[in-house]
Amino acid sequence: MEKDYLIQKWLNNDLTKEEQQAFEQLDDVALNKAIIDNASHFKASQFHAPASFEALEKRIEAKQHPVRKISWKRTLLQVASVIVLGFAVYYGFFFNQSTTVQTLAAEKTTFSLPDTSEVTLNAASEITYNEANWSKKRSLQLTGEAYFKVAKGKKFDVETSAGTVSVLGTQFNVKQRNSYFEVSCFEGRVQVTADTIIRTLLAGDSFRIHNGMVESLKIDNSNPSWTNNKSLFNAAPLHQVLNELERQYAITVTYEGAKKNDLFSGGFTHDDLESALKAITTPLDLRYNIESDNIVILSD
Repeated sequence: MEKDYLIQKWLNNDLTKEEQQAFEQLDDVALNKAIIDNASHFKASQFHAPASFEALEKRIEAKQHPVRKISWKRTLLQVASVIVLGFAVYYGFFFNQSTTVQTLAAEKTTFSLPDTSEVTLNAASEITYNEANWSKKRSLQLTGEAYFKVAKGKKFDVETSAGTVSVLGTQFNVKQRNSYFEVSCFEGRVQVTADTIIRTLLAGDSFRIHNGMVESLKIDNSNPSWTNNKSLFNAAPLHQVLNELERQYAITVTYEGAKKNDLFSGGFTHDDLESALKAITTPLDLRYNIESDNIVILSD
């Protein structure tokens, strides 16, 4: 009998007596027995069919996910868009930043604009301008009163709620308080635009609008009196004079009399409250009483 045939039958435990005797005569029978004996001691590991199947499904699905190809052209366009957007935001932020110079009551200040023009700001006033964009847009917004010494050949606009003053290498004063608007030219020439009114002022000219009334005046001083710590008035209503007194001394003036709209021509200094009160009340036959450091009461 062939050896393979006997081994196969032996593995199947199907040997006859004669075949058994022949199998035992094989040279490698001892080895075959050892293999079978050892194999009988092995035990297959436990197998959980459902769990293994789920794991297999997940592995198959993971392998089936399509591979996304990166488009470098699209990526570069996206990066460029982000850069452009960032620059636009920075540019808009930087060039829209405003500079504001403000004074409180009893305070004045002098500063220079980006073109070296000089500005002196009166008490309780404010100027706003765009320093970063000044070379393209030479304009500023004024609330209150300011004196300008414009650098030669430098043009810009002073905008107020009552009108606009356009200048070129000149010296002038702009005052805008509530319904009062006044422009005085001390050197060169300025153009004033207020609604439909357009006026050109030369040195020595003054133009003002108060409660709808338009006036043209002449001045003979070389600069605004307030820059020398003195306020001067020409036929100004008393309430306007008292408002200026409050700004220059940081006080509150109370007056309930009948002369609020009386016209006052004269002035007062900014460094002596008693002297200033006398300068105002004496011509109008008024009395005053200083209640504290910041309250003054006037009476007829």
